[in-house]
Amino acid sequence: MESNKLNTTMTSSEKFAVDNAVNNFNKANTVNGRTASQQLGKDDFLKLLITQLSNQDPTNPMEDTQFIAQMAQFSSLEQMTNMNESFNKMAAMINSSQAAATIGRTVDIDVGDTTARGVVEATTMGSQPQVMVNGMYYDLDKIKAVYGY
Repeated sequence: MESNKLNTTMTSSEKFAVDNAVNNFNKANTVNGRTASQQLGKDDFLKLLITQLSNQDPTNPMEDTQFIAQMAQFSSLEQMTNMNESFNKMAAMINSSQAAATIGRTVDIDVGDTTARGVVEATTMGSQPQVMVNGMYYDLDKIKAVYGY
């Protein structure tokens, strides 16, 4: 009689609980304060360059032109990263200005399958500003029309 068989199948709720536990563990799992990433940044590029230099063959070192070319690539990457950060800051300022310009004006807000109308009472700042209409906050991109004073 084999009545003591081990049940190895999981119910959907058990699978959900396991998936949640794994996801929470992975989110909390960091190495030296950094989480795993699938993209290389400027720090990774510099580490690769240093590793390459420190492990090169002393009898056949990297040529000066190769080294200069890699340093130029690193410099370009750093400048592009800095420009991207500046563009993000500028976009946040423009979005905040657009939101602030709607204060006191009547707007139509897209609320799913309907439209709400009201006066913008306040706004938040940042890259994703929100407007307060009828006591509720909405994303700036939900505004479908702005009316004059």
